[in-house]
Amino acid sequence: KYVMSETGVAASPHDAWQPPHRTALPPPPPRHSRGARGISCQVGGLYADQEAVIVARGAMEEELMAGAVRGPLEAHVAKVKGVGASGGFGAKPKGSKGKADGKVLAAEGKSHAAVLKKEGVVRIDNVLSAGTADLVRDYAMALREDALREVEAGSIGQIYRFADVLLKTNRCDLLMPIGADAVHAALDEVICRSAIAPTIKTLLGDDAPLYELSCLISDPGSQRQTVHPDTPYGALGGLSADEPVLYTCFIALQDISLDMGPTVWLPGSNTAESHGRFGDHDGPKDELLRSTPSVLGTLPKGCCAIFDSRTLHCGTANRSEAGISRALFYVSFKNPKIGSPGNPGSIRPELINKLTLKGLRAALAELKTKGKSEVLEEMASSLH
Repeated sequence: KYVMSETGVAASPHDAWQPPHRTALPPPPPRHSRGARGISCQVGGLYADQEAVIVARGAMEEELMAGAVRGPLEAHVAKVKGVGASGGFGAKPKGSKGKADGKVLAAEGKSHAAVLKKEGVVRIDNVLSAGTADLVRDYAMALREDALREVEAGSIGQIYRFADVLLKTNRCDLLMPIGADAVHAALDEVICRSAIAPTIKTLLGDDAPLYELSCLISDPGSQRQTVHPDTPYGALGGLSADEPVLYTCFIALQDISLDMGPTVWLPGSNTAESHGRFGDHDGPKDELLRSTPSVLGTLPKGCCAIFDSRTLHCGTANRSEAGISRALFYVSFKNPKIGSPGNPGSIRPELINKLTLKGLRAALAELKTKGKSEVLEEMASSLH
């Protein structure tokens, strides 16, 4: 089964990557923990056995892949006339005091899209301002506590607050609502004032449905996942087996240091050849992991990693000595040519198939200019 993982490492410039050692692995997490959907539950029986197997395999893969780690996922700087640095929040043509120029962002988007199509992952800096990243992180942490109380009290179903995630202990996939000021502020910067939307539009078109709207949180003690794609190659129902399925945008809500469990990606693994080797458990899979260079998602606050859902990746163990949880605000857009991606989306059930990239951009623009959006208000009122 393909499930959305804690689905970066543009590492802090002060972090130096070192090969892991098995002795450095933390002890197994306590058996009483928050589950995949963030619910406090007793982890035991069959699932505990399955999780133990996954943790052991993840530790083995960590050592297997150690020799091929290239280092941090570096930012792609789009060379666009009139703008110095790539990207995002506040980027303007020289001499302009207004918001980022649409033509500049469109040109940046095409440049980022070319890298994303080839490598399966690209980093874009300055997508969220520091203030908005802090706002969204604080909101998500408070929302998680409220959601836990609601679900544990039986006043709301789990599917309305949390999605599933690979390796449940100390991880949760928190579904974000339309209607919250923090979420709207983040979406405005991501969709309307950065190169994210032009990048997605270049690859999937303006009619790409919003497939996911969520926040991944990994607390200290969360273990390394096994390497996986989020969707199978070719998905289910695609017009062509080579069509991309989803593009997911992970945005760091705080600086992600090496000990906080950054995502590891294997660039260039979004191919039929890589998936064929990965699916063969008689040797080629381990050789693929051993020999394929990987990059780490040590992203600075407000920076984004966009990746192809077919790209092999995994969340690593959060061993933060400072006790810092890692939070990633994220959105995914689906190829409109694809029927079923082969992976349920992390999104509030009421929002499924309700917005496209174009529709979301228009609603956010209306909210910005008029102070309200009937489309967003209607969706917010439908949420449980």
